[in-house]
Amino acid sequence: MQKCWAKPASNGLRTLSRPTSNRRAPALQKRGLQDVSITRTGKPIIRVQGGRTSLGGHTATVFGATGFLGRYIVNRLARSGCTVVVPYRDDMGKRHLKLLGDLGRIVFMEYDLRNTSSLEEAVRHSDVVYNLVGRDYPTKNFSFEDVHVEGAERIAEAVAKYDIDRFIHVSSFNADKNSPSEFFQSKARGEEVVRSIFPETTIVRPAPVFGFEDRLLHRLASITNLLTSNHMQERYWPVHANDVGHALKLMLEDDNTASETFELYGPTNYSTAEIAELVDREIMKHRRHINLPKRIVKPTANLLNKLLWWSTTSADQVEREFIDQRIDPKAKTFKDLGLEPGELSNLTFHYLQGYRSSAFYDLPPATEREKREEKKYLHVIDDQ
Repeated sequence: MQKCWAKPASNGLRTLSRPTSNRRAPALQKRGLQDVSITRTGKPIIRVQGGRTSLGGHTATVFGATGFLGRYIVNRLARSGCTVVVPYRDDMGKRHLKLLGDLGRIVFMEYDLRNTSSLEEAVRHSDVVYNLVGRDYPTKNFSFEDVHVEGAERIAEAVAKYDIDRFIHVSSFNADKNSPSEFFQSKARGEEVVRSIFPETTIVRPAPVFGFEDRLLHRLASITNLLTSNHMQERYWPVHANDVGHALKLMLEDDNTASETFELYGPTNYSTAEIAELVDREIMKHRRHINLPKRIVKPTANLLNKLLWWSTTSADQVEREFIDQRIDPKAKTFKDLGLEPGELSNLTFHYLQGYRSSAFYDLPPATEREKREEKKYLHVIDDQ
């Protein structure tokens, strides 16, 4: 605290006086009726346009937030002032999410997908629940049925028990009960289960997602991706993870998306071989791929998935290499949310720069002739 000594008094003593301050007391933020929104169940919600330090907004529970896609939706929710409940299993896998929101905005709760009471405790104070829990390959502890059907059923029952306003269930493209892939079959059964328990469920079917720590670009750039099947001719519309996270955030703000099904896919249709060419050109390396018949690769992948404790491949992943992406014409898309998805070829540099060959940095400086040739392809030239 600042102190100020005044002039000596008549009796020879110095008196202590407090300096005057020009500070004003912080004014309370005024709220209007337009800031209050009534949810489907009659609960008032203060919707604000501020950033991560703003007060108000929704309370959202995001199951599967510690996965690849989870961080994108948690980031979108937390930086808009929402309180985000993050159920987790591994204490080391959720630490990076704490920095996405302001102090106290990210709430961690330990849970077990087979423990109904822990699921109910995670959703009881929320007004929106996201289910991003999924498994790309089966393990000895969890099969596709355990995660995509029974796990989704328990979460939907907890949502219905506490009458949560919104439930957004993230499924997968090509979800079909008649699919030869067990993964796609379980995803379709999971959709039916959650819709039967909670009819207002919003179902989201994203295409193969690319971004940081994805299983698409990084798998093709890795040296371990050696054995393939079907000559990498599987076709799909890859979508940017940031666009999917933005779409999930917009679904929360629009109650008209309840009970709807969304197909989220990118603007361009690629085959895996075409994406592999983009990856090779970006990392300046040529990754060799050995194509083997499915009757050989599938049992080999099944054996590796059982013997190794880290993720390699599985028999069902080999089966999915022979299935092209099909889009439901009745489902809604990015256009219904007012979004334009990003193009894969424009974003590969950000995610594959670490795989670049050291030969790129050993190249000699460009000659004058090479500079002139390069200027022919530039729209803006420095000396103009």
